[in-house]
Amino acid sequence: MLKIVNTLLISSILLNASEYYAKIVPIETYNIKSSVSGKVVYVNKNLESTSVKDKIIIQIDSKIDTIDLKHTQEKLKITKQIVALEKQNLKRLNKISSKSQFEKDNQKIKILNLKSSITDLQQKIDFLKDKILNKTIKIDNLYIYDIIIQQNDYVNPGTLLLTAMDISKTKLDFFVPINEITKIKNKTIYLDNKKTNYKISKISKISDTKYISSYRCEIIIPNNINLSHLTKIEFKDN
Repeated sequence: MLKIVNTLLISSILLNASEYYAKIVPIETYNIKSSVSGKVVYVNKNLESTSVKDKIIIQIDSKIDTIDLKHTQEKLKITKQIVALEKQNLKRLNKISSKSQFEKDNQKIKILNLKSSITDLQQKIDFLKDKILNKTIKIDNLYIYDIIIQQNDYVNPGTLLLTAMDISKTKLDFFVPINEITKIKNKTIYLDNKKTNYKISKISKISDTKYISSYRCEIIIPNNINLSHLTKIEFKDN
């Protein structure tokens, strides 16, 4: 009788070893942070908990940057015109034999300095354009899970603005004991007692820092149904 009980106990342990639970989660979650400093002048809180397509969620004040960009572009245009004139002056100097080499070299240096200024101005324009662009937080084809900041908040680089998710697909993350991995790899996956055609899409090659005797596994589900549903995962021979 004891032998039968022990056999049943061992069978139960093996059965449970191929049964796991995991919550269905989005395929990707993004914590979107600010890359610039400034005052938040617009937040569309109405888009929270919705899927959005090409929508502005947050706007950080860019008035001063826009003015600075306009002035810098005008200065660049003028500097280029000055360079063109100075080049004409250099051509005239080179034709005048009475002008010393010192004067001609000074004219060349003047042109080179102006060209250097043009490079600096162009770099500043590129920087301002990028800064202005990064002050508009636009989201496309993602689910807005949480908008953290409020209108009139002041943000710095690194400030968390919102959390967004890609729910076009979902996944199950779960941990499997290392010595069980080879046993389940080629078995049929059942979710909530229903047979599926799913396969394990990813197995970590390093044991988890928390579950040190297990590998993290992932099953991708090609739809977004039943998000957050706690799912029973089983591996069977058929």
